[in-house]
Amino acid sequence: MKRLRFTEEQIIGVLRETGAGATTANLARKHGVSEATLYNWKVK
Repeated sequence: MKRLRFTEEQIIGVLRETGAGATTANLARKHGVSEATLYNWKVK
């Protein structure tokens, strides 16, 4: 089974930062994930 790198709580925290006005590119760089991952998290 694939190991999850982020818990659901951490993902929610990152997505709340996008709601606070942070850009997707900056968040991706800050948390070490790709922009595509952030978009997939938003979809879920």
